Amino acid sequence: MKSVSDLGIQIFADGADKASILEMHRQPYIKGFTTNPTLMRASGVTDYQGFGLDLLATIQDRPISFEVFADDEPEMEEQARHIAAWGKNVFVKIPVMNTEGAPTYDLVRHLSGEGIQLNVTALLTLEQVRKVCAALKGKAPAYVSVFAGRIADTGRDPVPLMREAVAMANDANVQLMWASPRELLNVFQADEIGCHVITATTDILKKLSLVGKDLREFSQETVQMFHRDAVKSGYSLPTVRHAVPVVSRR
Repeated sequence: MKSVSDLGIQIFADGADKASILEMHRQPYIKGFTTNPTLMRASGVTDYQGFGLDLLATIQDRPISFEVFADDEPEMEEQARHIAAWGKNVFVKIPVMNTEGAPTYDLVRHLSGEGIQLNVTALLTLEQVRKVCAALKGKAPAYVSVFAGRIADTGRDPVPLMREAVAMANDANVQLMWASPRELLNVFQADEIGCHVITATTDILKKLSLVGKDLREFSQETVQMFHRDAVKSGYSLPTVRHAVPVVSRR
């Protein structure tokens, strides 16, 4: 199998914990960063702009995406311009639709045409991919973020859909992003189909150290872990004396 250094796909770190983000920034194989309001809320972020600018004071050499949180297009546009001004490496995340289901294709076309770098997010269908790619064609650099993990959560195999999506994202300014992966295997699946980027949380990225690990050795380490934890927990079972069976001599 491929080693991490052999992968053609760009690996981005997804999260909102500052310490973890800066730890990932020290890793040369991490090529960019993404976050969103849900992750930021879970990490206790209360100052949206302050958090973003604090990260950008260190992360200036790789793309980083911050999302608008407005729900109507005029306010989305205003927030997008504001966030884009934070730095040259900033990509503004625009959801593919608002909470009422109204698509944002026109807004994406308008902002991208003005040179604002976008990360169009929360796509789950090929129709969305096709329309977003058309809106971005020939404009500013952009990512099209398809939530393959959420597709998998519905019992569907995301690989065939993502393969078709890669073919649609064929303009020089557009890169397809495999978002919400559920396991490290997804990194290799995304790489195999030619996806440009995958963004993953720290708990998945830390498993990169296991790539190519000997499986028998891994099996033994697993048994050792179970035994170690049982001993540390002080578990015990009562001793049961089994009666010796009587053998009939008839």
